[in-house]
Amino acid sequence: MNILVIGCGRVGINLAERLDEHGHDVAIIDADVDRFRALSDTFTGLTICGMPMDMRVIQNAGVENCDAVAVVTSDDNLNITVSQIVKEFFGVENVLARISDPAREKVFQKFGLKTVCPTNLAGDAMFAALTQPYEHKNLTFGVSTVSFTCVPIQEQWAGKDIRKIEKTDDEHSVFGVVHTDGSMDLCTIHREILLQQNDVLIFANLCD
Repeated sequence: MNILVIGCGRVGINLAERLDEHGHDVAIIDADVDRFRALSDTFTGLTICGMPMDMRVIQNAGVENCDAVAVVTSDDNLNITVSQIVKEFFGVENVLARISDPAREKVFQKFGLKTVCPTNLAGDAMFAALTQPYEHKNLTFGVSTVSFTCVPIQEQWAGKDIRKIEKTDDEHSVFGVVHTDGSMDLCTIHREILLQQNDVLIFANLCD
């Protein structure tokens, strides 16, 4: 896909680099040329310095040939204005706008714009972390699937090195531990990790 990212802050850089790594043709716009220095050395996309609201700048970035545009500056008002320009004047249907204020989300939706609100996403993640139990998860890599199971540590495991914890059976191996503050440590043969009360062990199993 040919994708234009407007805004070279942390969100814009993260998005542009991910898209670039996955083989998409990416261009990124920002009014501050110094911000482009934060892009990875491996970034192969185009960088265009100019005001995002300037239609000539957007046009020079190739918006008319874009499959999608993401407007992700830190200014909600700028994002909605630029998104409307891209959608109405240049005919791009797939426009995604970042919005920091959840109260404005309905305004964006009235204009037919897709939105992502980091404030709501963070709130949802924290709510889930506080109220929902750890669940069984499966991840597929290529043709193999790994099953992850989370288990609260047993009382006798507190104070022990994670490397001393035995497998629950012949198939499940200790993968890591989630601490009470939400941080995670992965189990390696070279690193001592002392388990604490209320920690949660992660066991991994390669499925057939």
